[in-house]
Amino acid sequence: MKEIFDNKCMVTCTHNDKVVEAEIDHFKEKDSMYVFMATNKVHMKWTGRVYVGNAFGMEFTTPGPELFVIKEGRK
Repeated sequence: MKEIFDNKCMVTCTHNDKVVEAEIDHFKEKDSMYVFMATNKVHMKWTGRVYVGNAFGMEFTTPGPELFVIKEGRK
């Protein structure tokens, strides 16, 4: 089995509850990641439930990227 994470995730702004799709860069599972939003890079840290980051005077949260499990058989 092989586990692959998606390179995009849905990010929510906690100030106005708007949700946008962001591209992920430098992802470390249950530690930290960087997301690209509006041509800016936002650093997000794992809190035990979600990733949280601050930029532009606002707070952003995301559950993280989707995990895909690929079953590999005999070749």
